[in-house]
This record gives sequence, C-alpha cells and structure tokens, in this order.
Amino acid sequence: MEDILRIFCAYGIGYRDHEGYTHDWVTLLPAVQLAYNTSQHSTTGKTPSLVEKAEAKVYNKQRWDRSHIEPDFKEGEQVLVSTLSFNNLKGHKQIRDSSVGPFTIIELIGRNAVEGKLTEEFSRKHPVFPVGLVKLYFQTEEDNFASRKKTPPHQR
Repeated sequence: MEDILRIFCAYGIGYRDHEGYTHDWVTLLPAVQLAYNTSQHSTTGKTPSLVEKAEAKVYNKQRWDRSHIEPDFKEGEQVLVSTLSFNNLKGHKQIRDSSVGPFTIIELIGRNAVEGKLTEEFSRKHPVFPVGLVKLYFQTEEDNFASRKKTPPHQR
C-alpha cells in the first residue's frame, strides 16, 4: 500500500482528464482505493473485500450454528402463538398477553412455518405462522394447583 501511494503521489499530479484539467492527488484517492480493493492480491489470490466478507460469512454461520436449535414441531401438537404481530387485540400492548392459544398444528409448511387451527376469535387471522412466533404449549394439571385462585383473562 505504501508503494502505491508513493508512486501515485509522485506521478498522479500530472494527470489530466478529458477536458485538460489537472487534478491533485487528494481528489483521486478514492479511485486508488477502489483499484486496490478490487484487484487480486498475490498472497491470498482474492480481493481484500472478498476476503473480509468471507470471514464475516464464516463467523456469522458459526455464531448462528452455536446458538440455533431447530424447532421440532409435529402435527397435532398444541402451540401458543406470539402476539407480537397482532395489531387488532384489545387492551394496551404492554399489559396484554404475550401469546395466545393454544392452537392445534394442522400442517407443517417446510421447516419454517406451521399452520394452526385457529379459534373463532382469531378466525380473521391468517392461519400460517413462522416458527419464530410459535412455542409449544404445556398443559398443567388443574389438580396440582387446586388452591390457586382463577382470574378471568380480562382481569389480569
């Protein structure tokens, strides 16, 4: 890089464009930077921008694989759906339930979406949800918590 700048500063001052104007080397630095970044280098055999992006892709893939768990839903299971994208629910967003349901999975659409059998209350919603908004529903046995007071959902 140092050699490129030295040569450019020494000989680039005499550059004249198609209209005959002379440009100083400062205004032409972006062109030198572009030429440097888009040329193949002898050590890597690739351009610097490609090397940098490839490292980022590898890092991002490793990070995703380290923390990602594939959802394992099956047809007929009960699931809760996040209300994150539900704009038509009553009440303030801060105090309403974070998920609704349970709904039964009718069909798995690929690995990234599920189709649920919605109740009458949500019949106007599209029944297909991405797996990121769906979580398994675990039913608790009422007998284990017989002494707990039950409050209707609208009074929570």
